[in-house]
Amino acid sequence: MAGNSQRKGAVRKTGSKKGQTAGSGGQRRRGLEGRGATPKAEDRVYHAKHKKAKAAERSSTGRPRTTRKSDDGPEYVLGRNPVVECLRADVPATALYVQTGLDADDRVREAVHTAGDRGISILEVGRPELDRMSPNGMHQGLALQVPEYKYAHPDDLMADALASSSQPLLVALDNITDPRNLGAVVRSVAAFGGHGVLIPQRRSAGVTAVAWRTSAGAAARLPIAQAPNLTRTLVAWAKAGAQIVGLDAGGDVTLDEYDGTGPVVVVVGSEGKGLSRLVRETCDSVLSVPMAGDVESLNASVAAGVVLAEFARQRRQV
Repeated sequence: MAGNSQRKGAVRKTGSKKGQTAGSGGQRRRGLEGRGATPKAEDRVYHAKHKKAKAAERSSTGRPRTTRKSDDGPEYVLGRNPVVECLRADVPATALYVQTGLDADDRVREAVHTAGDRGISILEVGRPELDRMSPNGMHQGLALQVPEYKYAHPDDLMADALASSSQPLLVALDNITDPRNLGAVVRSVAAFGGHGVLIPQRRSAGVTAVAWRTSAGAAARLPIAQAPNLTRTLVAWAKAGAQIVGLDAGGDVTLDEYDGTGPVVVVVGSEGKGLSRLVRETCDSVLSVPMAGDVESLNASVAAGVVLAEFARQRRQV
């Protein structure tokens, strides 16, 4: 109808014709093209075989890396009392963060003064930045940055213990995932003349800010080693002449009967799971701590402290 061609929508736009369009059969040709052969598993960075190949390459060039890699950035000790305790214990630190406009009490002043004397950087930051460091916001205006811990190698740990003037006394931890238990064990080992602590690389607590604080600075003075395979390391230490002694409530020998004056490695398991099967089979003896009353077991760090104290007493009498 004359004039209707000017009406909106009356004239079909170019390329909008319904049905098939000439040449449309090749529009998805690129998506159907082959992509070549599938790469080998070793060449795919996300594949387990690629990771194993990289690990084998590292081991062929020397000892495996024993430094725990931090995936979450630096560690922070948070709160006024914990920060002051770490500074008093000479825990290595790289920076002290102080909230802007903080109402300073004796603890804040001591933290700032001690950090300044030790050459630790003092940074004044806003509360939002401190909140990002603290998951629960319980920083009280103070945060102490602790560097990543450098672990010793298990072979070096045993070699240094054998070269010392006293018989080797080492502690290995199995299934200990609480960093407070690790810190407490490190503190006991240092207090009773032990030579070091061994932990597994996997499924184990590491030397975090919590462990630093619980050890009261002992982690700075006592070597801690990581073992890629705890059982294999214990076997190697046994071949070096050490007695491997596990702790368990159902042990075959009591603490009162055991002679701890020789080279000893005390293996401590968790209170709940105890020693894993392979580790228990590696032990030369399984030791139990005599207890009075209805108490079935002791906390892992407490049990380790009791045994180490007894071994230290025996060695003083030799």
